[in-house]
Amino acid sequence: MTASQAPPVDDAEVIVQSLTQPELFAQVYDRHAVAVHRFLARRVGAQLADDLAAQTMLTAFDTRRRFDPAHGSALPWLYGIATNVLRRHARASVRHLRALSKLDPYPLEARHDEDVSDRVSAEAAGRELAAGLAGLNANERDVLLLVAWEGLSYEEVALALSVPLGTVRSRLHRARTKMRTALMEASDDRP
Repeated sequence: MTASQAPPVDDAEVIVQSLTQPELFAQVYDRHAVAVHRFLARRVGAQLADDLAAQTMLTAFDTRRRFDPAHGSALPWLYGIATNVLRRHARASVRHLRALSKLDPYPLEARHDEDVSDRVSAEAAGRELAAGLAGLNANERDVLLLVAWEGLSYEEVALALSVPLGTVRSRLHRARTKMRTALMEASDDRP
């Protein structure tokens, strides 16, 4: 390693240094923007995720003084900011999920019998999941999706959402119970 190449520093050090050298925050962006965008895209779609990811990173930059350097990685902190940005869109998200749950499961055109069967099964499962997610309150949905989609540990979710670890566990338990019940009821309603 040459003298001009410094070893990579952790997020906490970069954020602290960015307080006096704002351009350094670009390293945090480069490290985590894709993960934040992926998390948002799963929730609201890729097009809106572009705007929300930009808003998340701008908020992170603007509030970087609040980051606790003891945490090392900025990713849970960024997920927390992204979750708060998403909460501003919560009503639209729930309306979207409810609308998906009411879609016609049968495609208008079919190329092959097997393709039709696969598509109908996938669409039905998607509608059932969407309806189940719409039935969760925002706090339960946030915890469930951070664990299921992003693979965060309970501790990371607690950090991201600024809630105690026990709250994460209880919200996740309630969310899983409600989802299980919703999916079982949906399967009972199918002919």
